[in-house]
Amino acid sequence: MSTTDTGKSGRKIVLWRHGQTSWNLERRFQGSTDIELTEMGVAQARRAARLLASLKPDAIVASDLRRASDTAAELAAITGLPVVHDEALRETYAGEWQGLTHDEILAKYGEQYAAWKRGESVRRGGGELETEVADRAAPVVLEHADRLPQDGTLVVVSHGGTIRTTIGRLLGLDAYQWEGLGGLSNCCWSVLGEGARGWRLMEHNAGTLPEPVLGDDD
Repeated sequence: MSTTDTGKSGRKIVLWRHGQTSWNLERRFQGSTDIELTEMGVAQARRAARLLASLKPDAIVASDLRRASDTAAELAAITGLPVVHDEALRETYAGEWQGLTHDEILAKYGEQYAAWKRGESVRRGGGELETEVADRAAPVVLEHADRLPQDGTLVVVSHGGTIRTTIGRLLGLDAYQWEGLGGLSNCCWSVLGEGARGWRLMEHNAGTLPEPVLGDDD
């Protein structure tokens, strides 16, 4: 089904990053390693869930890694919605980088890190390309979005890198431009809305409820 099907106009996708983990605090690359939330991470998820529940979401889909699934569970507890877990929404697999701190990555894989930051296609630590992450995650998000009613809202609970690549793919941006979207803070979210020419970015790295755009560019 087309993302611009007029029968499904007004749909929104909220892409919500998981709460804080101990590895986040240590600046340690998590990737697909299954790390749980800290107490602060749980508190962040509960606060954010109360805000997101007011959007009256129609569906929740989440990565099956604990930090994402436990974050999603806080919204499910308030809304009563089931959570569909999908491993395709996991964070980027980064091979030998996983478990290393930022400084350790720079020390051991400095050239590889620099090439990635320049926008080159790099298998960080021998893992996935960013385009491969988008290849697996974006279709899952679109599949669930296509099931929404008119003006419906989907909440996707995932990871910073996966969310960024998915947004880039859904906006039709070249992979080189994805880094320009910037990262998401723990338990913050971005909102995509359906427009006449497809999906567009309405909010990015938000921690409060989305507000309508009032002005000449709405």
